Amino acid sequence: MNDSVTIYGIANCDTIKKAKNWLDKEGVEYVFHDYRKQGLNIDQLEAWVGELGWESLLNKRGTTWRKLPDEVKGNVDRASAIKIMLENPSIIKRPLLDKNNQLATGFSDSLYRELFAS
Repeated sequence: MNDSVTIYGIANCDTIKKAKNWLDKEGVEYVFHDYRKQGLNIDQLEAWVGELGWESLLNKRGTTWRKLPDEVKGNVDRASAIKIMLENPSIIKRPLLDKNNQLATGFSDSLYRELFAS
């Protein structure tokens, strides 16, 4: 069975680079979707939020989050989180990996070994 693998993020992200290097080294074929160049589809984002929860997708550690006004950061709920992520896709935790519709956020060697063990 051939795996369908897509990695979502932004090209200049160090974690994206690490994930892509891991996939390349392991011989995993994948498609890279750059939010800045290819955009972000609301239906896709809604599906991700439905599966993973907006809390796990919204990166509150990065500069994009820190630049948001305090009143926005203080009142985040599902609807506002989706709006924030659509307007600022770089705020989505990276990478978001879709392997045969199985989603995972972030990168670590152990996470990817587990995902690609089968």
